[in-house]
Amino acid sequence: MATRASEPARNTNSSPRPAPNRPSSKTPNSHTQKSSSSSSSQSNTQPAPLSDPFRSRSSATSSSSSSSYRLDTSVATNSVASRASLSSLRDTLPESTQIYDFSEIRAATNNFLAKRLSASSQSWRCSLNGKDAAVFQRKLRKSVSESDVLQKLAVISRSHYTSIVKLLGVSISGEHIYLAYEFVRGSDLESCLRNKMNPNFTVLSNWMSRIQIATDVAHGLDYIHSTAGLGIDMVHKHVKSSGILVADPSLNARICHFGAAELCGETEGGGAELDGVRGYMSPEFRASGLATQKSDVYAFGVVILELMTGQEPVRYRFDRSSGNQRLISVIETAREAVGGGEGEEKTAAVEGRLRRWVDKRLGDSFPVEVTERMVRVALQCVQEDPDKRPEMKWVAGKISKLYLASKVWADRVKVPTEISVSLAPR
Repeated sequence: MATRASEPARNTNSSPRPAPNRPSSKTPNSHTQKSSSSSSSQSNTQPAPLSDPFRSRSSATSSSSSSSYRLDTSVATNSVASRASLSSLRDTLPESTQIYDFSEIRAATNNFLAKRLSASSQSWRCSLNGKDAAVFQRKLRKSVSESDVLQKLAVISRSHYTSIVKLLGVSISGEHIYLAYEFVRGSDLESCLRNKMNPNFTVLSNWMSRIQIATDVAHGLDYIHSTAGLGIDMVHKHVKSSGILVADPSLNARICHFGAAELCGETEGGGAELDGVRGYMSPEFRASGLATQKSDVYAFGVVILELMTGQEPVRYRFDRSSGNQRLISVIETAREAVGGGEGEEKTAAVEGRLRRWVDKRLGDSFPVEVTERMVRVALQCVQEDPDKRPEMKWVAGKISKLYLASKVWADRVKVPTEISVSLAPR
């Protein structure tokens, strides 16, 4: 299960919060003069290419032994130190990306007393520099150096894609990093599929809405892995239905927490605690705790199966033979639905199993042949051996073709999405 970061402690000795109309991107003149000499010296010893932190993950520990993070009981002192060390890199970032002072984050969240976005995470909705933002608190790994974080931020801040929630900026204080993302109005995919207040209702009540989300997420994850040709090996690590936003009112999907695992050092592995969500973790990730692009592919395959069934990744089901409840995964039921074979022909038995397996709230209105092919793509993604899993580029291409086939089906059938007209047996 994902670990929860502790809530930041208040400090009564810290300096007063800045006035709301104070520009966040400017620092006092005295501070600028003091840091000018250090800034010029750092520019002469610029780190290796920005791709290095992603390619040579093992170098993060030894790159800067003097800049390791430790918990400082004085928030104000730590904030000043962080501001001094980060000021020299402001010019290297795009104008749209900010390195916030901790006092700005604290003021925007009303000293972290603002209403949280989720009861299960340290997150707040606030306004930063006039932009509606969502701020998430994450714990930094001990092996992460400040220079490594900043190099990765320089790369991540230059990555933009419609299916990814944009990172606005970061702030570092003690052993925590605060990630500010643009606020997107909508709901997470998990809530859209499984509404606890009304289990029989879903806003994703037709096949096209679900294949659209699968397409959006596939291309977004492919972009993260390839990063628009920047030549870096980026990993998301937190691919899950609760980390995917369904935007209102378009119902397009957007991936949350882009770059969070990289900036926090979570992709380095070797941690004492296994940071993952049951049902989405690949076998090798459970064994080593090391996230890779292939473990992202595995988690995405689970999300596809969630989309088609509306079910949780793992759940309990009554076993008639033993008379007990048994824990089963959506992967297991998917293999049962398609018979586990690789044959091209669609038999009547497979069609019947698929109709019983797919989410009943779709009203039996979906292209069976496309659905079967979709299941097989997902099962390719969740193979036990990571070397046998496809790359996201291949997966995104396959799902795009299935989306086009679904469009042809929808235009031909023109079935109302609120009712079922299928006469096929269950």
